[in-house]
Amino acid sequence: MCFGPFKRICHWGPLTALGIIKIITLMTIHCSRQWWPPEESISGAVYFLCFFSLSGSTLYHFISSIYEGPGYLPLKWTPAQISDAQYLQFCSTCLGYKAPRSHHCRKCNRCVLKMDHHCPWINNCVGHHNHGHFTAFLASAVGGCCMATFTLVSWLMSVLALKIHLFPPPSVIILILAVFSSGLSIGVVLAVGMLLYFQLKAIFRNRTGIEDWINEKAEYRRYGTNEKFIHPYSRGWLKDTRDILTWNCIPKGDGITWPVIDGCDQYTLTREQLAQKQDKRKRALRYRIVSAASGSWVPITYGCAVLCHPPCTDETRIKLSVNDTVIVTRWRRYWLFGEKENNGIGGAYKKPDRVRGWFPRACGVEIVGSQYVQSFKRD
Repeated sequence: MCFGPFKRICHWGPLTALGIIKIITLMTIHCSRQWWPPEESISGAVYFLCFFSLSGSTLYHFISSIYEGPGYLPLKWTPAQISDAQYLQFCSTCLGYKAPRSHHCRKCNRCVLKMDHHCPWINNCVGHHNHGHFTAFLASAVGGCCMATFTLVSWLMSVLALKIHLFPPPSVIILILAVFSSGLSIGVVLAVGMLLYFQLKAIFRNRTGIEDWINEKAEYRRYGTNEKFIHPYSRGWLKDTRDILTWNCIPKGDGITWPVIDGCDQYTLTREQLAQKQDKRKRALRYRIVSAASGSWVPITYGCAVLCHPPCTDETRIKLSVNDTVIVTRWRRYWLFGEKENNGIGGAYKKPDRVRGWFPRACGVEIVGSQYVQSFKRD
């Protein structure tokens, strides 16, 4: 068990990422010293130093993303003007209001400033304080792995071409590690490169991943009308980028008060969120559970259709018993998302835990008044 500052990094995500960084770096250095020795030419030395700098930058910004953290809203936070609380959502876990652009993370169990998403690779949220470090980590990783791919593939081609006069023939283990490392580096370029693209796109528009979803629903609510929802924080890509991508990766602002465009105010987005919550409550339906849900991410007992069409989200799957009732707010063809009713007695000093998540649609039937209607009829 890990304690203190090592607790955050002792998780499968950071440990796996560190392992990938280490093996790619060591194999690239080994192959580079044979294929393009830095001590024999200036160009080789420059190439070697560039890769080593990118590798070091990747590690530095990765660790900074973890330990700098996204920044958390103080517990029991309230706005300076108490009258403004009517425009904000209340967090029953942190016992305070959610500031504009703040969201509660179930995994961190805190309200996060300008939350973008929870990243398992850094075992932390990406938010206001570490967004710059996280973006720099992605950029350094992609740049370093591009160089690593070029080096490893060139070294392997030299080995396969039997150019043994360049360097001694490698052992089988080194050859296997070089092939494995080249595959890893190509995978990082593709996967992390795509993530970097989305992060830069979000920074240029000054929208988090959560705010993209809020804006999409806002446009849907206004479909067919002349009204248009304007994102209040998009002031132009240059201004938005300068607020996040600074030289020291320290963002501007306190994470609570934000500069907005003309015609908007600090609560433009939060008022839209409240309206969307109200719409969701109006659409909510009560379901009675007729078949127990295991809460498993791989529910093999419910058939191939349920197994092969899971919700594309990391939200939890909940365990339910027969005759439980659930307030359902989201529907998929084979899955439902809702909150369990009467999920325990909290006692005098503790509120009952909220049990929310996805469960197979075949487990419940919709309750309409006193009648039960089979849930699969609702598409």
